Amino acid sequence: MNMWLKSIKTIPVYVLAIIILLFTGVPFFIMVNSSFKTQLEFMSSPWSLPESFSFNNYRLLFETDFFQYLFNSLFVSVVSVVLVIVLSAMASYPLSRLKFRLSKPLFLLFTIGMMIPIHTTLIPIYLLTINLGLYDSLWGLIGPYVAFALPVSVIIYTQFLQDIPKELEESAKIDGCGHYRLFWKILFPLLTPATATVAIYNFIHIWNEFIFALVLTNSPGNATLPLGLREFYGEYSVNVPGIMAALTLGSLPLLLVYFIAQEKIVKGLAAGSVKG
Repeated sequence: MNMWLKSIKTIPVYVLAIIILLFTGVPFFIMVNSSFKTQLEFMSSPWSLPESFSFNNYRLLFETDFFQYLFNSLFVSVVSVVLVIVLSAMASYPLSRLKFRLSKPLFLLFTIGMMIPIHTTLIPIYLLTINLGLYDSLWGLIGPYVAFALPVSVIIYTQFLQDIPKELEESAKIDGCGHYRLFWKILFPLLTPATATVAIYNFIHIWNEFIFALVLTNSPGNATLPLGLREFYGEYSVNVPGIMAALTLGSLPLLLVYFIAQEKIVKGLAAGSVKG
């Protein structure tokens, strides 16, 4: 009887999961399905299966600068995420473990940083990038990406560090372990769920970012993948199947990163939301 009641209680959960799967899976299926169609076939029957699976759209990508755009996005995303992990982890240690007068105001400052609209900073960042000589370079994109990713990343790391028992640090200090070694050798390996959360969360946002890439770059050689998709837009027409093929290949790194660490990011978001 109890097992029967438990089974009934789980039905709404499965129904909700199926609904979410439909909302997320159907667009992805349409994208992949459309990438194997010709332009004429897509315009005549956009929702049907392709009559004959054609790889011409994927072959077209080799004739464009698609893989240059893909490399630029990978470079900017990976370097930015690594910097965010290192800087936010180091900033969270004194905020959560060391007691000093400015610890709470600094943490509040990071929290306020999450409320700043990105678009309001475009002109100052544009002028700063030109003055630093970084305009139209991939390094000019990394700075803003890291800056806007730091607030939420510092908060995630800080919440996780507060869950680690302080007795572990006291034992390490008795053995003569300094702050630098204590953090990187003992505490940081325990923050693997937080690191996975920070990495995936920021990687997805940076990978899909468009506005800074549009404003801070000019030449096609420094364009990221969201900018490169404009190559499939003609003056009077749009190669929709070609865009779908580019989006399909462009989404593979995101899917790969997420599937590798999906359990850790769910655990990290859940822990960060409970601890306050």
